[in-house]
Amino acid sequence: MTVMTVEQVEDFLDDVFPQHMGNIESVGDMRATMRLNIGHEHLRPGPQVSGPTMMGFADVALYVAILAQIGPEPMAVTSDLNCHFLRAASGEHDIIAHAKLIKLGRRLAVGEVLIVSAADETKPVIHVTASYVLPDK
Repeated sequence: MTVMTVEQVEDFLDDVFPQHMGNIESVGDMRATMRLNIGHEHLRPGPQVSGPTMMGFADVALYVAILAQIGPEPMAVTSDLNCHFLRAASGEHDIIAHAKLIKLGRRLAVGEVLIVSAADETKPVIHVTASYVLPDK
């Protein structure tokens, strides 16, 4: 069950994490979808979207999925993040992150993120798994 709307999560992020990247498109039960408009600062030679950009974007998307479930919590922090780069993402198109929580416990959240290019949403460009430590309430 979501406890925060897209607007509430955006307001919270703007307050406590203003340097976050991407725009939230939706939040739902154990899920979030975000879009990143690719700019020059996100590119590596090719021009392709850089690995650090996609990893950071995936991290934010999973954080958004967690926030939507637990409410405003600035100290939910990444404890593990693993990436599999599957194919290049052209720098000419936005990228979209589909985050899904696999486990949401009292102290630990585990999830995965698939990032696709807006040019072809059927083929993932990166698969990320990550876990977050949640603070005591």
